[in-house]
Parts: sequence; C-alpha cells; structure tokens
Amino acid sequence: MSSGNTSTAKIETAPATGAPLGAPSAHLFRTFARVDLAFERGEGAWLEGSDGRRYLDFGAGIAVNALGHAHPHLVAALQEQAAKVWHVSNLYRIPDGERLADRLTAASFADRVFFTNSGAEALEAAIKTARHYQFAEGRPERFRIITFEGAFHGRTLATIAAGGQEKYLEGFGPKVEGFDQVPYGDLAAAEKAIGPETAAILVEPIQGEGGIRPAPAGFLKGLRALCEKHGLLLVYDEVQCGMGRTGKLFGYEWSGVAPDVLATAKGIGGGFPLGACLATDAAAASMTPGTHGTTFGGNPLAMAVGNAVLDVVLAPGFLDEVVDTGLLLKQRLASVVDSHPRVFELVRGEGLMLGLKCKPPAGEVMAALRTEGLLTVAAGDNVVRLLPPLTVRGGEVAEAIERMEAAALHIEAALDAAARPESGS
Repeated sequence: MSSGNTSTAKIETAPATGAPLGAPSAHLFRTFARVDLAFERGEGAWLEGSDGRRYLDFGAGIAVNALGHAHPHLVAALQEQAAKVWHVSNLYRIPDGERLADRLTAASFADRVFFTNSGAEALEAAIKTARHYQFAEGRPERFRIITFEGAFHGRTLATIAAGGQEKYLEGFGPKVEGFDQVPYGDLAAAEKAIGPETAAILVEPIQGEGGIRPAPAGFLKGLRALCEKHGLLLVYDEVQCGMGRTGKLFGYEWSGVAPDVLATAKGIGGGFPLGACLATDAAAASMTPGTHGTTFGGNPLAMAVGNAVLDVVLAPGFLDEVVDTGLLLKQRLASVVDSHPRVFELVRGEGLMLGLKCKPPAGEVMAALRTEGLLTVAAGDNVVRLLPPLTVRGGEVAEAIERMEAAALHIEAALDAAARPESGS
C-alpha cells in the first residue's frame, strides 16, 4: 500500500537535550516545582539519571508505571500498533477497545466502559454519568454529590471542586456548584449531608494524595446502604488504588462492596495516557449518543497498551505476588519506623500502595531519600508515598530499605547537629 506521501524534503528535527542539563526552559508554564534531574532510560524499577546515577523508582510516575520501565510486553504492543494505525476517532469501531472493555467488565462489577486519556477525565465522565442517571430517572433536581475531606479527584474545575481542597481552588473563580464535603470515614456525617438534591456519593477506597488513608472497616458497606436507602449512586475513584495496586484488580474488592460507577487511570496504561469510567448497565443506561464524548479517548495506541497491561496483571499468580511483596515491604517499613521514631511515625496502606507518616517535613525526607537514590512521592498528612512498580520483588525491597535506613541516619544526624549548642556559647 502506498503511503501517499511522496515528499523528499528533508525533515528538520529539534536537537536532543541529553546530559548535562542546562538551565530550565523559560517557555514552560511554571506549574511544577520540578527537581533538577532528568532520566535517560529505565528498566524495571530502575532509572538512569542525567547525573549519571542509578535510582530505585518507588514512585513509578505517581503509581502510573505499573509494570515498571520498558516492560518488553508493553514495548512490543506499542511498537506493533504504532506501525498500523494511531488514531481514527470514535466515529468508527476500535476492536482493541471493545476487547479491553470486555476484559475489564469480565473482571469487575461493571457492564459498560468509557475510555478517557486521564484520571480527571474519567472522574468527569463518572460525575456526568451520576447526574444524568438521576435526570433520566425523572429527578433532575438531584445533581449534588457528597465527597470527602482530603480527597483528590483531578485538576479540572469540576474535580477540584469535588476534592474541595482550598489550595487547588484558590484563584479560579467561583467553585463549581454541586459538591458537599464531609470528613473521610464519618458515616453519620455522610448521612446527614444527604438532601433532596443529592445524586451520588463519590469516595476513594484508599485516599492517595490525602496520605494513603484506607477507608475504615465497614465504611464502604455503610455508604452502599445509604445509597440504596436514598436512591443514590455509589461512585469510586480508583485512579490510584485500581489496576492491581493493592493486590486486587480494584481496591474495592477487599471490602466486597461494589459501586455503581468507578473511575480509574494511572496503572491501566502502564505509562501511556489512559483512563476509564466503568459502570453498571443501570447507571450507564442514559449515557446515549451526544451525552458525552472524547476525541482521543480509547485510541488504538492506548487500547493496545491497555490490553498488554491486562495480559500481565491478570496472568495467574501475578496479583498474589503483589500481595506477598506488599506485605514484605510493609513489614520492613514497620521495622524502619521502629528503628527511627524521630523520623517516621507510622506506615499504612495496602499492597504496593503504602505511606510513611513522617515527623520532619515530608519534603525533607523525600530529598534525603533521593540523595540515597530512592525516588518517592509526597502526599497529604505529611506522608511519603511508596508506589513501586507492581513487578518489584524481594531484592529490590531490601535495596529500598537499605537506602531508607541510610537516609534516616542522615536526617537524625542533622537533627542532632541542630540541637547542639553552638561551640563557645
């Protein structure tokens, strides 16, 4: 088949950057406080930095690189699809997307899937689905959604309103109407917030940015009962805790309490931009042509990679190994907490979604860990998140703990030095 492109003009390409790093570009939005470090290549849980050092990546791109860096099955799937077709839009059928939807629904509560490019978009789809469900049921006045303090649902105007955190809302005009925050884990407060305009309850089974805070025992079951009593939809945000991160395909499975709608992203694409909104037939019934859409969501490249991720995550025994490694890491972290009580307060979380609550500022602890070659992610409640690839095993856990012990010793030495009276005083 002819490509139709007969041009012989030379294609000019921008020069590669490469090490050493110069001054940061002045042409990017200044929305990120980036560390002065870039990475040349990666393999598994390891990254090679522009400074010539090797780093153990226990941040995984904020829980995105579920199978680590350069996983051969994902690389092959992307390369194969890239040589075929990248984008056709949702005006046409995309067979790999249909296959991925079939596999996700077969492995979960859901009957329907809407593919997006990100977690925020998946949440937008979930919010619209919940509101439109009530509209179609003859209750258009029901549009409000109960959410929880400490939540993070994305960066769009609607999702920052859903999260309710002032630091993300400030400066962007009136807060999008329709979200009522109550304390996380407080079932009585959630029930009290239900009114004639309430459409749904939106909750993270484990809060990620909020500080790796698992839902208290019985909380999700209680929310399910409230939804059934009042005719509401239960919506889960599993952007971070989904796709095997806790040792189950979805975090809610540990509770046995299924939602009506679920938003996921991050690990589902293993590093390729991909998100999904899953729903029951009943919840999604009114989402008919024209009610929602996306240009890039569900494109052939993303669908090829998403299927490749599921090939690995749903393989027999894979999630069992995540559980075992997560338990090992949690036990070793508990020992670090016991050994360094001036640095760490406690460890919490499930599977390979763990958090260390710190005594010094978490940012300082992260910097010390990075100096030792261990990459982590900050969270609320003064927590350092440990979100390694789901493929890590005992040897890399041992290496991470060794680097963590070294960082803790340096922090303690700095605390001791700061506490000493100045010589000669």
